[in-house]
Amino acid sequence: MFPVRQPWLCKALGCYDSCIRCLGAVPYPSLVATLLCFTGMALFCGCGHEALANTEVLAETYFARNIQDYVVLASFIKYFQYVIYGLASFFFLYCILLLAEGFYTTSAVKQTFGEFRSTRCGRCLSLTFIIVTYILAVIWLAVFAFTAIPVFFFFNMAQTCHTINILAETTPSINQHGWICMDARQYGLLPWNAMPGKVCGMTLASICKTKEFFITYDLYIAAFAGAGIALLALFMYVVATTYNYAVLRFLGRKGLRC
Repeated sequence: MFPVRQPWLCKALGCYDSCIRCLGAVPYPSLVATLLCFTGMALFCGCGHEALANTEVLAETYFARNIQDYVVLASFIKYFQYVIYGLASFFFLYCILLLAEGFYTTSAVKQTFGEFRSTRCGRCLSLTFIIVTYILAVIWLAVFAFTAIPVFFFFNMAQTCHTINILAETTPSINQHGWICMDARQYGLLPWNAMPGKVCGMTLASICKTKEFFITYDLYIAAFAGAGIALLALFMYVVATTYNYAVLRFLGRKGLRC
């Protein structure tokens, strides 16, 4: 339909061909994993930091009367909040490195980019990233499981409050459901000698209606979801880097230019 020898059309085709080549060198799995990692770490670090601060307030107000009973929990929350700052910085830099490594290996694999070559140092670096990312994924799997503990605690607390509210509507006496309690000591949040360490009856039901409880519960759910998203991103990094490394080794053995 169009005259092929028009100069503007030739330039357009050249630009189009260059764009296709550039898009072909983009490591889409690594790019998606980077976005997922940033999203997951933002949720985990931001929501986790605020949830821990609210947990300290709830423990101090309702579950412990003496400061010595929750001093261990307060110290753990304080230090873990600093760990969150370090995790956010570390994963931000590490994801940038993995994305850059994905660009390198993808460009090296594409035969259309002859100026890129897979060197022994590059393959060694890719292998190092695979090992480190795999170790991080295993460690983060434990963090993901650990994050489920406060979610499980607040879920049980909400269900217990729901049971108390149902009994309060069906039974006229408050003392009949005063035995229903939520013990923070059973979940390892407080030591066994903490007093009272548990909240029962209508007092527990009133706690579940407070703004602090709902906010803390939602923040822990968001942090748990963020940890899961970050774990998925790490597994995607492992798969992408392993595939790129395997292709580089295969092309290297075949003696192909890559």
